[in-house]
Amino acid sequence: MYLADGRRVEQMVDDEELTGGPGSGPSKRVLLLPSAVERDLLDGHESLGVLGRPLDRRSPFFIGLTGAFGIGAAFVVAKGIADITSVLIIIGLALFIAIGLNPILEFLIGRGVARGVAVGAVTAGFLLLIAGFLFAAVPPLSHEVHSLIRNYPRYRTELLSGKGWAGSLVVKLHLAGYLKGRSKLLLPVSGGVLGAGKAILSIGVATVSVAALTIYFLIALPGVRQLWLSLITRSRRDRVALLTDEVFARVGGFMLGNLLTSLISGVGTYIWLLAFSVPYALLLALFVALFDLIPMVGSTIAGVVVSLVALSRGVPIAAATAAFYVVYRFLEDYLVNPRVMKHTVKVTPGLTIIATLVGGTLLGLIGALVAIPMAATVHLLLEEVAIPRQNRH
Repeated sequence: MYLADGRRVEQMVDDEELTGGPGSGPSKRVLLLPSAVERDLLDGHESLGVLGRPLDRRSPFFIGLTGAFGIGAAFVVAKGIADITSVLIIIGLALFIAIGLNPILEFLIGRGVARGVAVGAVTAGFLLLIAGFLFAAVPPLSHEVHSLIRNYPRYRTELLSGKGWAGSLVVKLHLAGYLKGRSKLLLPVSGGVLGAGKAILSIGVATVSVAALTIYFLIALPGVRQLWLSLITRSRRDRVALLTDEVFARVGGFMLGNLLTSLISGVGTYIWLLAFSVPYALLLALFVALFDLIPMVGSTIAGVVVSLVALSRGVPIAAATAAFYVVYRFLEDYLVNPRVMKHTVKVTPGLTIIATLVGGTLLGLIGALVAIPMAATVHLLLEEVAIPRQNRH
């Protein structure tokens, strides 16, 4: 037997001598305890025995068991994070939008408006913008889709006969065989009506979740900031608070700068389409402004779509529209965006391109949208923390 301090008692006595009870002789051998410990064991009714020798933490079994538990815990954590990736993206996007809209709230609060009233005003403006977009988009889209389905047989006949520039293009590209096997127009909806319903429901739930969380973060952003700072060591809290405020300012500056460039692209598109009588000018202008929020590729995609719609007014107008977007893309990339981002996000054009490519590859459109402020945050931390620390050594 081992004592509490790990010392072993070597002397052996009869169990009758240890217990003091009557017996005919020694029935077994036990380890001898010191008289004080023996007395405590016999007199104490709450004793559960003497502590044994501590485990050897350097034994191969203990090391292997600890490593196995560590790997299992890491796997459970990684799998849990992977399972809730979509939820984390929604939360992160809502927080990003809230931080981006915070400068507007601060402006209203600085004019004496209560934070709750300011949040209500910003939310109402955002909802009115969404309602205006839907009001401008849904009726013409539904009308055009219905008209396309109804007139598809006539369009198909004209294309197969080679009429017009579209028919000649079909003949040159040898697409007549493909059209002959398509007597009816079938919209490419994955999974049929049920699949379309699931996709619409999923998008609707994600949109409502982002909107609700954005409103919550707008109201509770000071509390979120205070909670974040409370997790920092007191000696570093002031500096982290300054860095946090600078990150908020850069994210907000990026959001406002992005909205400004989107507004410019939407207004320019609307004026151009009205000048050449291209149909659905307001809808296309809103479409361009929405896609221009996506850095680098957004306005390009929107320009291609608008140019295709402009084909309804003829090939020259479509070509002129495509040239207009090429020129605008050049001016936005080399004149508007660098000036806006230089004074708001404070990142170089090269870093902007790299961040957008990386973010788009990782998280798609959402990644491309948040890539620039994330790059600005990393650049700030390198500039204020990592580089000065390396220079001290």
